[in-house]
Amino acid sequence: MEKYFGFKEFNTSYKKEATAGLTTFLAMAYILFVNPSVLGDAGMDKGAVFTATALAAALGTLFMGIVAKYPIALAPGMGLNAFFAYSVVLVMDIPWQTALAGVLMSGIIFIFITLFKIRETIINAIPEDLKFAAASGIGLFIAFIGLKNAGIVAPSKATLVSLGDLTQGPTLLAIFGFIITILMMIRNVRGGIFYGMVITAVVGIFAGLINKPDQIVGAIPSLAPTFGQAFSHFDQIFTIDMMIVVLTFFIVDFFDTAGTLMAVASQAGIMKDNKLPRAGKALLADSSAIAVGAILGTSSTTAYIESASGVAAGGRTGFTSVVTGGLFLLALFFSPLLVVVTPSVTAPALIIVGVLMVSVLSKIKWDRLEIAVPAFLTLIAMPLTYSIATGIALGFVMYPLTMTVKGRFKEVHPIMWVLFIVFISYFVFLVE
Repeated sequence: MEKYFGFKEFNTSYKKEATAGLTTFLAMAYILFVNPSVLGDAGMDKGAVFTATALAAALGTLFMGIVAKYPIALAPGMGLNAFFAYSVVLVMDIPWQTALAGVLMSGIIFIFITLFKIRETIINAIPEDLKFAAASGIGLFIAFIGLKNAGIVAPSKATLVSLGDLTQGPTLLAIFGFIITILMMIRNVRGGIFYGMVITAVVGIFAGLINKPDQIVGAIPSLAPTFGQAFSHFDQIFTIDMMIVVLTFFIVDFFDTAGTLMAVASQAGIMKDNKLPRAGKALLADSSAIAVGAILGTSSTTAYIESASGVAAGGRTGFTSVVTGGLFLLALFFSPLLVVVTPSVTAPALIIVGVLMVSVLSKIKWDRLEIAVPAFLTLIAMPLTYSIATGIALGFVMYPLTMTVKGRFKEVHPIMWVLFIVFISYFVFLVE
């Protein structure tokens, strides 16, 4: 085992790797409860989503650890689940079963481009500034959902949105949760988001705002309500609006995974000559997890930047991921705790994840108007139109135009012009 994972090469041990695996799990365990809450808003069975989330995370992480040998964990991604529930299902009025088929299709495309090694071509085609803008826009969108769920932001006929009633118990509980979580994260408490949810739920129970669970450990919820639903609606994805949905799933996860792999691998000292060893296996782990997750019944699975917390704790090999994956399997028995995870408990996590995602805004070239305009439209349109797809579409339509007018036509990759036509068709279809 030690030889297989290269303990000697990375100067590590079982104790270090196990501690790192536990640290990574605690840092991302919140997704077990946030994901069912988000996809539950789309009409999906929360128990089934909980099981699908844990299994997708476990299988994807174990694949990453055993085959690719990276200390990187996978789970259904924040942002991707929000797009799935709030944009695709609730705004575009697409059945969640069809949306799962879209996730499955994006996973199949992922597997295809990974096996044929054409991923780099696509990565290089889309400018970094739009990648940063998309990530930031998703962060704003997620934070907006969190503020709305907390009751901090409320609808208004006069101004569309306004400050909510901050005297309401659930809203006060969410504010408390946000503050306590932020304090822990500022103090670098590993797993701060997860611990914040636990503390908020306990306070909510004592305050009479949340019902006390009947038990902590229970039977694993059935997958029957979601398992295989993607197959039954697969023939419904071949429409313009669903192709845009698939493309958005693909693009968002595409760069989320690439950025996470590079960042965590660099931190762990795995990079060699600025290249990722076994990159193909790592990407195959991610793409396979997307397809498997869709079949089980959850939104797109992706590599988690929270894996960096495990690396900071000493994780250097795939054994870290094996431990994390095993803990996700163990978590399957804690589904009774779903009853205490109310919007007041999950809202702080959504807001804080949004804060973390907009941190890349500083990397956008704001002093170049031909770049600033499409970047701004991308990030601002997502929360204002309640659609990640619309934000990406606006940015990808505007970018080739502004670059051409500026005289930088040759810098626009042909793939960007293909996407320009695709998204123009998307807007024409919406008008019709």
